[in-house]
Amino acid sequence: MKKSYIIIGAVVLVIVLLVMAGVGTYNSMVAADESVATEWAKVEAQYQRRNDLIPNLVSTVKGYAAHEQETLDAVVEARAKATQITLSADDLTEKNLAAFQSAQSELSSALSRLLAVSENYPDLKANQNFLELQAQLEGTENRIAVARTRYTEAVRQYNVMIRRFPASIIASWGGFESKPQFAATAGAENAPAVEF
Repeated sequence: MKKSYIIIGAVVLVIVLLVMAGVGTYNSMVAADESVATEWAKVEAQYQRRNDLIPNLVSTVKGYAAHEQETLDAVVEARAKATQITLSADDLTEKNLAAFQSAQSELSSALSRLLAVSENYPDLKANQNFLELQAQLEGTENRIAVARTRYTEAVRQYNVMIRRFPASIIASWGGFESKPQFAATAGAENAPAVEF
């Protein structure tokens, strides 16, 4: 009789320990998922900061380089496209992230052309407002790179966590799915051509 109580007690104890471990694993996955969402919000905040700087930059350049209307229009159009694509942490899929990244790449390209055009206007290059906007934009691009790196690391940790055994079982029961990473933009493998 005593032996059966000991066996039942041991089985109950093992079940309780397994449930507690499962709950702990589930809670870790929730925390990792929230970490990914937080890092994504930081990425979005930096892209928003860049979007907010662009109208000031365009209007400053417009005053000096009015006949560069095509370049100015391209920046405004690319900004409009980039702001139309919003991506919440809940909608992070490969396809959605690729569309978001494509729009942001178009904007980066348009901004590069705008800054290259400014080289032709010595008065613009000397304008303090332009110089400040250019410095803020460069700083924002660096912040975007840092935010994307932190997002990538949070996603890596999350994806590893949900794929490990036995956590993968709890992940499938809890509906945790892998999150997408940023991918290099098309042509990133080629060094830019520098001409003098």
